[in-house]
Amino acid sequence: MTETVPHRSSPLRIRPEWIDYNGHLNLAYYHVLFDQGADEELAALGLGPDYASSRGMTTYVAENHVCYIREVFERDSVYVTGQIVDFDEKRLHIYQELRHADGWLAATLEGLVLSIDMSGPKVAPWPADILAAITEAAGKDALLPRPERLGRSVGIPRKPG
Repeated sequence: MTETVPHRSSPLRIRPEWIDYNGHLNLAYYHVLFDQGADEELAALGLGPDYASSRGMTTYVAENHVCYIREVFERDSVYVTGQIVDFDEKRLHIYQELRHADGWLAATLEGLVLSIDMSGPKVAPWPADILAAITEAAGKDALLPRPERLGRSVGIPRKPG
């Protein structure tokens, strides 16, 4: 039996120019790292650069929610894991984790990705072969434990009374 694991990106390195005045990774570059991890995962589904150039279709991000867990620093090596949480004929709900090369969790991202017909641009159904690839990957990802940090929202919890 093959163990089911989330998609894992190639190793990524924190660049010196990404460090902010606090001495750690600037929040904007967490998005860059998550995006690089997503690019690899989406390419594995057939949603890479060739998809845009040959079919006139692409993906757009409609929404992201990032949680910053632990600081990463200049020249740290990290990787991104990702899994499909849900999908339909036009959307992907994804969950990603940014992990240090030593394995500890640095940040999470939950996002909604849209299928886009570039002639509009407008939201459009996934082509049949892409939907089949998404369905297969989502089936494997459904065997993974539900991420503990999935479904978080921004807010200040208040005690009643």
